[in-house]
Amino acid sequence: MRKYLFSAAAALCAVVAAPSLADAAVRGFATANVNMRSGPSTSYPAVTVIPNGAPVTIYGCMSNVNWCDVAFSGGRGWVSGNYVQAAYQQRRVHVGPQYYRPLGIPTVTFEIGNYWDRHYRGRDFYRDRDRWDRRDRDRWDRDRDRRYRDRDRDRVDWDRDRDRRSDRDRSRFEVIPGPGGETCIANDIECLRNQETRR
Repeated sequence: MRKYLFSAAAALCAVVAAPSLADAAVRGFATANVNMRSGPSTSYPAVTVIPNGAPVTIYGCMSNVNWCDVAFSGGRGWVSGNYVQAAYQQRRVHVGPQYYRPLGIPTVTFEIGNYWDRHYRGRDFYRDRDRWDRRDRDRWDRDRDRRYRDRDRDRVDWDRDRDRRSDRDRSRFEVIPGPGGETCIANDIECLRNQETRR
């Protein structure tokens, strides 16, 4: 009997809480053509592009970084609060932490497994979710040096590029024997002219 009452109480709470979760959604607008991403960072794959001025539904924003969970055109994803505005006291304001409470935007967290299971099972990037599920992502995103992470890939090839260039340079610095036994380096124009005049 207790088990039955507990189940009934849980079901009643779920029915009562469902409208309040829907009421927590806030209408907003994109302020630019912006990527809606599959997580709260530009490191996550893009889901779609939200056009400038398009309406979005804001379900919540993170407290530690200004990223918001939004819905657009039947899809769900994350957009930086810098590119979303909402109406506040007869004007549009960028969604930022100072406006979460006055706008009625709940503070949310992000868990890749749960979120991606609900919204991205059919997407190509879903099968690689372990790659995106980094526990240290918050620290990694705030790292100032992350801006230069694509440059690190180029540095691997520096030695090879230098070897290629030195092959080209080698021909320019090749020693050319002259008719009188003197030698000139291929790019030493003065030496080469002297050889020409001696011939």
